[in-house]
Amino acid sequence: MYLTLRMGEIAEFNQRKLAGETCDLTGCDLSRLDLRELDASGLDLSDCYFRSSDLRGIDLRTTNLEGASFAQAFISGCYLPQAVSAAEMTLALEHGTRLRYNT
Repeated sequence: MYLTLRMGEIAEFNQRKLAGETCDLTGCDLSRLDLRELDASGLDLSDCYFRSSDLRGIDLRTTNLEGASFAQAFISGCYLPQAVSAAEMTLALEHGTRLRYNT
């Protein structure tokens, strides 16, 4: 399913996920992708790279993002996990630090 995302087939990814297909996306390079419309609910995206990716409007509240890198990503309109502070996300966006949860 990783290749589905790399090829930009977000609708197909969402359909396969809804059908119950599982995937391991931990540590994947998802940089420079248009991921708008992605159903990220319940996904483990820990340690992923999202450099310059378009994540606008995605609901990430139930997504594991621990250790993910968001340098220069577009996140306008995203819902973030409650454990991620605005300051932490700003560091990740502007300096490329890995996201740490405030738990």
